[in-house]
Amino acid sequence: MDAISSAAATSACASPSSSSISLTKIRRFNPSKSQSAITRQPRTVTVRSSLNPIVKVGISNGGVMDCSSSNRKILTGTCGYVLEDVPHLTDFIPDLPTYPNPLQDNPFYSVVKQYFVNIDDCVAETIVVHKDSPRGAHFRRAGPRQRVYFASDEVQACIVTCGGLCPGLNTVIRELVCGLYHMYGVTRVLGIEGGYRGFYAHNTIPLTPKSVDDIHKRGGTVLGTSRGGHDTTKIVDSIHDRGINQAYIIGGDGTHKGASVIFEEIRRRGLKVSVIGIPKTIDNDIPVIDKSFGFDTAVEEAQRAINAAHVEAESVENGLGVVKLMGRYSGFIAMYATLASRDVDCCLIPESPFYLEGAGGLFEYIEKRLKENGHMVLVIAEGAGQDLLDESMRPMEQQDASGNRLLQDVGLWISQKIKDHFNVKKMTINVKHIDPTYMIRAVPGNASDNVYCTLLAHSAIHGAMAGYTGFTVGPVNSRHAYIPLYRIIEKQNRVVITDRMWARLLSSTNQPSFMDPERIKQLKIEEKPQQSQLLEWENYSESESVGKTPVDSSKSEGSSSS
Repeated sequence: MDAISSAAATSACASPSSSSISLTKIRRFNPSKSQSAITRQPRTVTVRSSLNPIVKVGISNGGVMDCSSSNRKILTGTCGYVLEDVPHLTDFIPDLPTYPNPLQDNPFYSVVKQYFVNIDDCVAETIVVHKDSPRGAHFRRAGPRQRVYFASDEVQACIVTCGGLCPGLNTVIRELVCGLYHMYGVTRVLGIEGGYRGFYAHNTIPLTPKSVDDIHKRGGTVLGTSRGGHDTTKIVDSIHDRGINQAYIIGGDGTHKGASVIFEEIRRRGLKVSVIGIPKTIDNDIPVIDKSFGFDTAVEEAQRAINAAHVEAESVENGLGVVKLMGRYSGFIAMYATLASRDVDCCLIPESPFYLEGAGGLFEYIEKRLKENGHMVLVIAEGAGQDLLDESMRPMEQQDASGNRLLQDVGLWISQKIKDHFNVKKMTINVKHIDPTYMIRAVPGNASDNVYCTLLAHSAIHGAMAGYTGFTVGPVNSRHAYIPLYRIIEKQNRVVITDRMWARLLSSTNQPSFMDPERIKQLKIEEKPQQSQLLEWENYSESESVGKTPVDSSKSEGSSSS
């Protein structure tokens, strides 16, 4: 079986018995030969399956399937069905042996009626449709497969955590180690210390179920973390030298960009290594998935700060409690914490511009609320109002090691602006500023997040053992799925301020929108219901070239509300 035959045998909408391939003989990939010595013109292969979808992928480099952004692994079917498939080891390494899944003999799973995922199972990205709507984009359903591509005793796994802290990190680490050991009998798991640079600058630490038994009760990450430090060549060299064949990378969109580059280099070298991302961002700004782990805990912990601000504000004359929460580009924590609290009078997020002075401005609203209630609570996300800061206060396009733009402390800034304004008006005001950022990041995950982290870890393990690579895991409409890395890194999840959830917040706080009515109309026009960026594949005929990429309408339109 050559590389493409093997890919067809493992595709989500193709069964091994019914798949057929129409192509000339493909040169097999030989990892021992130099890549530069194998130079071929790209070719196109069409794969048919029992559900009659068509897969169009580019073949280059002597038989290596090109799953880059210009040649993504797409299956299309009837009624506008689209499967955004994830790469598989057999796409670039032919003739890999398979083994029976150890779960079939696992006493914990033997009582489960159906514990292997059907090869045709997929998860719809959009579930609210009209009767004539195309079926739209789907993702491969997560879960254990009947056959696996790694023998238990050959697996050498590694786990690395990158970026900022987030509640639940230790739970994910624990469940990866325990899941590999108890479900698949994997005993060799390494912890990479200090983020990406730990691959080449630090020692590894062995992880066992005993050593990670109670780490979920602690905040932070036992492996340590850092921003930046990504050196693709050094990282892949380290993976190869250490004999690692499963790399579990936990981090946000920047970390996933690094994981994507690592996967591409591993694929180029033809190494049997699965690269698996586990999405982590406390801001909940990762697209496609329902939410990221740690978000529920962050919202819950933010309540403590809001409650404290409310008590402080109530206890003094014209008290104003200002709470700054996380949210560099997305205001989900501020929005959900506000909705959950019901004590907040105003919520400011990066997606919703506001102004301070004049009719309908923030200062006018604060004065109105103080006269009505005698106190007020204002919640502001860290990325809100950055355009209003004085030029002298703005960092000159400085970035942190992860490439994020450095932000000025908007909580301190807005607190001082409010004091200055009311001092000029000779009006007494007592501002209490609370910044719980690091307190929230450092706590362990709550019960909801701990369960969620367990599901993420187990889904990642099942995908790696089944031979999938270059993917991340997460719930899509409450069903866990395997999502191509490019979908995670192509844009960020943002609050849609023309959506009903933001309207619910406005009705809860009774705050004005602080926006010009004409601007609101324009936003509604821009936020038209969008079709899947991949639906245009249904118009492709078999004779068309695979080199064309569908237009990404999402780049010009806002993301849908979570």
